[in-house]
Amino acid sequence: MLRVKAVDLTPNPNALKFILNKKLTNGAANNFASKKEAQNNPVAKGIFEINGVVSVFYTENFITVEKEPAASWQNIQLQIIRFIGSFDESELPAEISEGESLEEERKSSALNKINGILDKRIRPLLATDGGGLKVISFEKNTLRIKYEGACGSCPFAIIGTLKTIEQLLQREFDPNIKVLAV
Repeated sequence: MLRVKAVDLTPNPNALKFILNKKLTNGAANNFASKKEAQNNPVAKGIFEINGVVSVFYTENFITVEKEPAASWQNIQLQIIRFIGSFDESELPAEISEGESLEEERKSSALNKINGILDKRIRPLLATDGGGLKVISFEKNTLRIKYEGACGSCPFAIIGTLKTIEQLLQREFDPNIKVLAV
């Protein structure tokens, strides 16, 4: 039975990280910025049924939920815990691989090296705060990324983390790389 083991605060005051007793995925990240996007995903769709929820992000063993700034966690948190506890695990969607064009880009040695650095040094740190990072593109020495989960609307991610990622990649990959958040 799926259960919430703990609820963690994130640097984003409008997002909480619900740590689960089981894995939901085998590493695939699922990010939903609207109720409409979540219609074909029973996990996200069920959470979006709770008033005040504005985004859902989940991967492996946690779900990060972002609420409207005016909404109260007191009203939302218990409903999320109840939903997770009653969720029928047989309804979990199959993991979906990323699109063809991104998959082709990942085959390049440059993008593989960048993702290796991000996988080892950045993504685990973002996951501890209930977030994630998706590579959107790499063209003309400019890496475009998208923050997910709690990091998606967190001012710390947009300001500090972005510069940290760029500096890390400049040291370990190419001194001329630029990193932009989309």
